[in-house]
Order: sequence, then C-alpha cells, then structure tokens
Amino acid sequence: MHLPYFLKAPAVAIIGDTCYTTLIEDFDYTHVPCIKYAISKGLGFGIVAGGAIVKVPQIIKIVQARSAKGISFYAYMLETLACVISLAYNVRRNNPISTYGETFFVTLQNLAILGLMLNYTGKRASALIVLSSFLFLGNVLGRTAEHYLEDGTLVQSALVPMEVLVFLQTATIPINLFSKVPQIIENYKNGSTGQLSAFTIFNYFAGSLARVYTTLTEVDDIVILSGFLLSTLFNCILALQMALYWNSAPAPSKIKSEKGDGSSSETKKRVKKLD
Repeated sequence: MHLPYFLKAPAVAIIGDTCYTTLIEDFDYTHVPCIKYAISKGLGFGIVAGGAIVKVPQIIKIVQARSAKGISFYAYMLETLACVISLAYNVRRNNPISTYGETFFVTLQNLAILGLMLNYTGKRASALIVLSSFLFLGNVLGRTAEHYLEDGTLVQSALVPMEVLVFLQTATIPINLFSKVPQIIENYKNGSTGQLSAFTIFNYFAGSLARVYTTLTEVDDIVILSGFLLSTLFNCILALQMALYWNSAPAPSKIKSEKGDGSSSETKKRVKKLD
C-alpha cells in the first residue's frame, strides 16, 4: 500500500524508511524488530502527548482549593531538579524526542505547581527565586556551542562537560526516588492523599512502565533504564496508596486532638468540683 506524501512523510520520520517499507508497503507483520520499534514509537509519542497534560488536573485541583495541602513541597523540588537534569542530558545526547519529550512538559507543569504552592503560602518572592533558579540551571546544563578549528574540524563545547552531566544524570536516580519518599510518608501520616490528583498518579505509573519498554527498544543507556525501573517501583507504591486512601479524609491534626484532650480533662475536673 502506498500512502499519499502528507501521510508517508511523518510515518517515515517516525519509524524510518526500512520499517515503513516493511510494515506499510509490504504488510510484513512478522518482522519482529520493526514491530517492536513501531510499538515503542507509538508508546513514546503517546507518553509525550500524555505528559503535556498529565499534571493539569493537579494544577486545577490546587487552584480550585487554593491550597496544596497533602502535597509535599520537597518532593516536587527534587522531582523538578531530576527533570531539569534529565532534559539537558537527553538533549545533549541527541536521544529521540519520543524517548524523553514528556520531561519537558512535566518540568513546566512542576514549575507551575511549585509556584502555586509558594504563592498560596504567601511566599511570592521565594516562588520567583525557585522558578528562576531552575530555568537558569537548565540553561547552563543544556547550553552548547559549535565552532570550527583551523583544519575544518567541527568542535562542540559546553558550559558543563558531558562527563559531569553523565554523573548528574546518574544522580537523578536517587533524587527521583527520594522525591517520591516524602510524598509516600505524607500520605501514610495523613491516611489520605490530600489534593493529589488520581489522574496524575495513575498516569505517572503507566508512563514510567511504558518508558521502561521504549528505553529498552530505542536507547542503549543503562543509566536511564535503571532510573525508569526504580521510578516505576515507587510510582506503583503511590498508585497503591491512591487506591487504598480513595475518598479518605485527612487524619485530624495532633494539635487539635491535644486541645481536645485538654478541654475534656478540664471538663472532668469541673464536674468533680461540682460533685
């Protein structure tokens, strides 16, 4: 089958000439490598599209409640740091955008959530500092420049050497994991997921699971693969908490309970005096 050019061009750009000919023109669906590659591309672009809106429900929930109660600020700080590093690393490595594109959108949405969290606690100056710092860091890590030597050799230079960026990308594995831990603890202590969005949590779990497959298929990088494997594990825990605490109200604060205990004890004393 021969597709019109306006359909063929994007198809070839996504799965390549060889797989396009094999799957589309020759209808050879026994070619396992091309089948796996096409599935990986489909999942990859699906995750990128999902990443563009994955945290929008979370943002809406915070705005409607005018509160970020139950959401760990430190968890979002760590996750955003890991996202900024990963985005710069993938761009510098020239990895296919289908294998990391959602990181760009998640970073922007995380910055919006951090800004809202600080804004609703009256820390607008801190919000400006935090957002500016992350944007500056991303620019420093990802910026490269190309120039030619006298012999015509093209040389690429960067503010941050690739060796340092590889180390930072490796460091995103524990950073990503620790970014989930505060939220998991917060959920456990409250017996509730607060203003967390179920859509965001479940999509994160599904997305990280799919990313394991796309990384295995398209990117030969054990550092990235290890990160996605461990991220899937912790996202699974958050998804289980979301299911377990579904519609659960937050546990009453200790301060209130202590006051309550105090008032009840005072009442008992008064009753005794009256007796």
